[in-house]
Amino acid sequence: MVAAWISTLASIGMAVGPPLVYADQAVSIVRKQDSTGFSRDVCAILLLANITRCFFWLKARFEYALLFQSLFMIVAQLVLLYICIRYRPRLSPDNLGVSTRPFSFWQWETYTQYLEFLAAFILCQAILYLIAGRSEVFMAILGFVALGLESTLPIPQLISNHKQRSLYGFRMSTLIGWVGGDAFKTVYFFLQGSPLQFKVCAIFQLSIDCAIIFQRLMYGNAPPATVLIEDDDIEQALALSEE
Repeated sequence: MVAAWISTLASIGMAVGPPLVYADQAVSIVRKQDSTGFSRDVCAILLLANITRCFFWLKARFEYALLFQSLFMIVAQLVLLYICIRYRPRLSPDNLGVSTRPFSFWQWETYTQYLEFLAAFILCQAILYLIAGRSEVFMAILGFVALGLESTLPIPQLISNHKQRSLYGFRMSTLIGWVGGDAFKTVYFFLQGSPLQFKVCAIFQLSIDCAIIFQRLMYGNAPPATVLIEDDDIEQALALSEE
């Protein structure tokens, strides 16, 4: 009986915990009205990975807790993406129109453009599933793509921290949630006998989390130069308006 309760609580935690990690990050961005320091690419990775994982579930039929986790995460990331776009930094590539990415990928001006891309992505996934969904090889590859994408989740944040030489804007609660959540799910996958894709990718993701902890110790969370420049511009504008 006790073991059953523990298993149930672990499943609930697995489904609800990871999406809730981003609640504090969203609240912090809204309070500051600035998303500087948080990489919007995190939303891209989580949305694409969890949409793909939902299609993988249609064949693999892994735990319902992991399916609901994906569904909750999709909703959470759509909300966080909207907040990031609404409070994007003034010096962001999409605001300045100087994106160096092909087709300005994931640096578009409006929220609608992101939704249109995600709708097209879901449509392509559905077509591929209808064509090759019976192939074991295709579904194995789909699983590795889904979990492989998710395992790269911390990499954009790692790169952003390196460029800023600071973890400014990236909530400590989010980092703790990443490390704790990834450690928990790694153990969970092994105990539950989840597919190999889950185990391999969880270990890789946890190693990147540890690298970000090292960055936190090395860089701290002082405001980067871009934020200080924006603050100076605002102060100069206020001074001119008072003259």
